[in-house]
Amino acid sequence: MNLFLRLFWLMLVGRFRSPCPAMGPCRTPFRVMPSNLDLLRHMNNGMYFSILDLARIDLMQRSGLAQQINQRGWYPVVVNETIQFRKSLQLFERFEVETVVLGWNEKALLLEQTFYRRQEVVASAIIRARFLKRTGGSVTPTELLAIAGIGPVSPELPAWVARWNADQIAMGAGSGVSVGAGPTT
Repeated sequence: MNLFLRLFWLMLVGRFRSPCPAMGPCRTPFRVMPSNLDLLRHMNNGMYFSILDLARIDLMQRSGLAQQINQRGWYPVVVNETIQFRKSLQLFERFEVETVVLGWNEKALLLEQTFYRRQEVVASAIIRARFLKRTGGSVTPTELLAIAGIGPVSPELPAWVARWNADQIAMGAGSGVSVGAGPTT
């Protein structure tokens, strides 16, 4: 329920905040609430992923893409995400999530989302996201970016993000190593 309230608040207040480019950066403010805490009294690891969802919605709304995406019957889905935690967030602390689209391939967008407490990096995540059609099928990044007036050529990805992306694609194709597979006798 807390996230639905945050989503409602974000969509209401986001209309009055400054617009941002479709590729970002987009900074979205948040506060750690009691329902976000784990047993150790800092923000629960899983809550970070939920906050990232909200920050991506804020980017779509403030860039003007949300309405166009909804009109076409498209919706975003996360394909892969990886996060690195550096610091803890405590009860009632204010923080921001900065969302930036790093680039894309023929199927997915690659985003970086960073949690900041003031100017200190608290956590950083890489996300592969796709858009699907409610009628079935998928939306290519070039189709999506065309409605934002962005050309089809992706910016060059940082080398480590390109490797991560390639590894995620390989893992999805079943060419990865099975977890827990040991030697056979």
